[in-house]
Amino acid sequence: MRFGKIAAINHPHQLRRNACFLMNYSSSCALSSLNIIEESNTQNWSYLELQSRMQNYAASGDLAEALETLNSMRNVAGKPSVYDYNALFHRYLSSGNVLLEPLVQVYIGMKRFGPTPNKTTFNILLNGLMSSGYLRDAYFFAEEMTKSGINPSFTSLSKLLKISMKSGSLLDSIWILKFMLKLDHLPTEPTLAMFVCMLCKARMLEEAYSLCAALLSQSFNFQAYVFNPVLWALCKFGQSFLALQLFYMMKKKGMTHNVCSYTALLYGFGRERLWVDLYRCLDQMRSDGLKPNVITYTVIIKFLCDDGRIGEAFEFLKFMEGEGCDPDLVTYNIIICALCLHDKAYDVAEILQVIHHRGFSPDAYTYTALAGGMMKVGKLEIAYELLRNVISRNCTVDVVVYNIYFHCLCQNSRSREALSLLKSMKEEGITPNTVSYNTVLRGFCRDYNLEHALKLLVCFEWPESSPDVVSFNTVLSAACKTGDLDLIHRVLHCMECRGVEPNVISFTCLLQYLSTMGRYSECLKLLEYMVWNGPAPSSVTFNILLDKLCRSGFVSTAYQIFECLQKAGLSLDRRIYRILLRALLRKRDVNLIE
Repeated sequence: MRFGKIAAINHPHQLRRNACFLMNYSSSCALSSLNIIEESNTQNWSYLELQSRMQNYAASGDLAEALETLNSMRNVAGKPSVYDYNALFHRYLSSGNVLLEPLVQVYIGMKRFGPTPNKTTFNILLNGLMSSGYLRDAYFFAEEMTKSGINPSFTSLSKLLKISMKSGSLLDSIWILKFMLKLDHLPTEPTLAMFVCMLCKARMLEEAYSLCAALLSQSFNFQAYVFNPVLWALCKFGQSFLALQLFYMMKKKGMTHNVCSYTALLYGFGRERLWVDLYRCLDQMRSDGLKPNVITYTVIIKFLCDDGRIGEAFEFLKFMEGEGCDPDLVTYNIIICALCLHDKAYDVAEILQVIHHRGFSPDAYTYTALAGGMMKVGKLEIAYELLRNVISRNCTVDVVVYNIYFHCLCQNSRSREALSLLKSMKEEGITPNTVSYNTVLRGFCRDYNLEHALKLLVCFEWPESSPDVVSFNTVLSAACKTGDLDLIHRVLHCMECRGVEPNVISFTCLLQYLSTMGRYSECLKLLEYMVWNGPAPSSVTFNILLDKLCRSGFVSTAYQIFECLQKAGLSLDRRIYRILLRALLRKRDVNLIE
């Protein structure tokens, strides 16, 4: 069986080192590692006594003494045998004090000078190393086993795969699974399901899809839950038609889909606004005898609300109640947020009453939906009063609710009140995040209290090791708009000291300042630096410069820059054409207008 498109991955460093050791290991080194000693008083010991002594040394973790005793057995004909070496390996690996390098040397000595390792030798090494946590080395000996013409058992490899997956090592797990499939050892269904989940969480969607396709190409009878994570992952990342292909591959193999399979597709179609496909999929789900559950309906309602189709969302809410599928608080929160965004206060009040009658208590998401929706339609005062009431009554809220409240306060020129509340959050057991600090910073900048904003930028107890580039851009943008050159230099110096690299927004703020000051030659130098060294200018960067040039009467210069941008194939939006057309119309330059 082939494992699809999973790329060939080199063995880890330790395996390469061991492989090189195998290649370069000379006979003299092997003899040295075996430490064959001259005859001594141990010659008088019987074979059984030597065997017991060797095993005791190995069990205590003293490999050197165990080897010395093992080599003393050479005085007995036909000894030491492979069984003696196996006993040494078993006792030593059970000692809990294992050194890998000398262990590998003993194994190499056996390969070169005998006795030849047998199946038991490999099983002892494989299982012993697994138990000691040396997974890559265990994998190395599994490969060595196959090279000797002996295939590792399904049980051993399955155990190795499970331990590797439990440790979170995805690349190691991929090697082991490929190795198992090469030997026609198919992992159990729960193990495969867990492995597929790991691939999806790591966003290795192509590999996950290829694995599922490879498994479906064989005559294996799996349940849908093995492949559902791939359906969900593909749909979440905008590949719903690829998910649909996998869905029908599963169906073609006689696999029975469940509600989760259909819900994944509905999520994908809703996310991509493919409403015809969504309704068709829902009909197919019902015709297959499956009833949508609360998650299915909530997914559909969410994307209908996101697309502004509130009426259809309410229809599905009625379907749910008609089918005895009671909406949960998540469903209601989605509806509330959408109603707030469309300024339907009366409907919001009705939904809140329904929530109360159904015995739900509004949670942090409910408050976030209400306040966030009110703010987006410009009703800051209502959002402020709502959140003030919620926080003052010590309702259970989270940092997101606080952040929205900070935004309300700062929009109403109450930045100092927001700062005071920010400092008291920890007393309520809620840790501010970077968004919290940046919101308060933006408030002080909005109030033109830039000196205090810069002081806070430096003195805040940031949740991370340092403020992020958004934090610096907040103050830098305000300083550039006010034309405070000294403050601009201080912000840039602070960024450099903190090791924060300016991004395209930082450079755009600086370009805006220079163009406002009429320093166009410096603007062009800065733009040229961005083009050649990065970060790449955005359409906003070009628009600001061209707009300033046109307003200052340098329309020809602006047009020349526009032509250069076109030839370079850089990103231009509609606004840049509007800027130039407006300026050329004022200048009445018919040729350039055309």
